[in-house]
Amino acid sequence: MTTQDDYPQSDFPKLDVLAVGAHPDDVEIACGGTLARLVEQGYQVGIIDLTDGEPTPGSPGPEVRLAEAQAAAETLGVQQRVTLDLPNRKLFDSYETRVKLAVEFRKYRPRLVLGFGEKTPMASPDHWQAMQITDAAIFYSRLTKWDDDFDGLPPHTIDAQLYYTLSFYSSEPLAGAGHLVVDISRTLQKKLDSVHCYKTQFPPEKQHIFPRIEAIARQTGQTAGYPAGEMLVSPRTLGTNDLMGTVFAE
Repeated sequence: MTTQDDYPQSDFPKLDVLAVGAHPDDVEIACGGTLARLVEQGYQVGIIDLTDGEPTPGSPGPEVRLAEAQAAAETLGVQQRVTLDLPNRKLFDSYETRVKLAVEFRKYRPRLVLGFGEKTPMASPDHWQAMQITDAAIFYSRLTKWDDDFDGLPPHTIDAQLYYTLSFYSSEPLAGAGHLVVDISRTLQKKLDSVHCYKTQFPPEKQHIFPRIEAIARQTGQTAGYPAGEMLVSPRTLGTNDLMGTVFAE
């Protein structure tokens, strides 16, 4: 059996947080402010896009979309971005897609994974598939006696998982066992700037998306007393051993 010492994991930086999206721009729109804030706080943060998002109507090809994604990552300050070779528009939860993502988790060994938490009706069905793939890959990442299926990488247990939402058309909060709002007051502009990097996806006729993103962030933040925020949901009930520190955290 392969052990931790048998594989050169020094080839891959250990990350604190990995956010998973179906396409480049999903993560920026959903939780870009949170990722930028984590970077400011000194955490190692990465993004995994399951597909390159192509083809799309306004893009001349994958190389342009990937350049936009890299510029967006640099805007947020995230240290690592990976694009898998899974097919846009034809993304499905399967054994093979689960393994591909689990391999990345074993490489980068995050403590926390952020991912989709719901369907997005009348938008890309890839989002729902991405949620199922991410859920399964988190489980696969920690399984022992299965190294041959994961490039010989040793198991890695992810400590926590949180869901984000891309829903713009519902006033109902994302369902889950524990809700929290991340204060992105200081990083809202970085979030908006990162989405602006996707010029092929948001041409002049789609500029209405930016005031919408900002309005949602400000409304979400106000529910928790912040000028701007992003909501994340835990599939497990959240707890604390420091009530006052949690309630009065700055």
